[in-house]
Amino acid sequence: MSAFGEAMVYLNDPFNWTRRDGILELLGEHLTISAVAVLAAFVIAFPIAVALGTSGRGGGAVVVVSNVSRAVPTLALLTLFAVSPIGFGNRATTIALAVFAIPPILANTYVGVRGVDADVREAARGMGMSSGEVTRRVDLPLALPLIMTGLRTATVQVVATASLAALVGGGGLGRLVRLGFGQQDYGLIIAGALLIAVLAVLTELLLVLLSWVATPGPKRFPWTSAKRPVLAASAEPTASGVPL
Repeated sequence: MSAFGEAMVYLNDPFNWTRRDGILELLGEHLTISAVAVLAAFVIAFPIAVALGTSGRGGGAVVVVSNVSRAVPTLALLTLFAVSPIGFGNRATTIALAVFAIPPILANTYVGVRGVDADVREAARGMGMSSGEVTRRVDLPLALPLIMTGLRTATVQVVATASLAALVGGGGLGRLVRLGFGQQDYGLIIAGALLIAVLAVLTELLLVLLSWVATPGPKRFPWTSAKRPVLAASAEPTASGVPL
């Protein structure tokens, strides 16, 4: 049997899903690590990006921070954490993934808020809105598509990279891949890789749907074409007296 066939046999065995340290338990750990990392990154990056975007300053700093953060490999951070008080395990992985998720959230939120038309802000202030109300009711709704894009990018990257937790004694679906390499079981390696890939794709689709629902304005599915108005038939009478 091929390695892919062995992977299908492994995934179709209910015992591999429900046993202790099985797929469902590892999936829960994987999602927990990813969710905590993205939430921590959002709590750090979002208010900074909104403050800099509304003030119109700090664009260079945002670019520098984003580029530097992207240049640092997650595995390198995990190696540094291993010789620090942070140590091994899920905590180290969560911190490293949070650092990894900050750049797309920071950059997209800043660009979205900074790109709001100044005339729209002035009109909102002319209606008596305070600075906080302008940010909440004007800037953030208009910047929401870019904010959601940054959040989606960060989340998918984190979900796909959280498998590194297995290299530092953590949990998650990466443990299946590590175990497969340790046992030279290529079917188990493929099964773990497939689960991680499917989870990343499902995360992408879910966040695309959430972005579509949360974005203000008329809703239309991207694969549907806009309806063209139907022209009414002419009601002018003809020479015979019968309207067209």
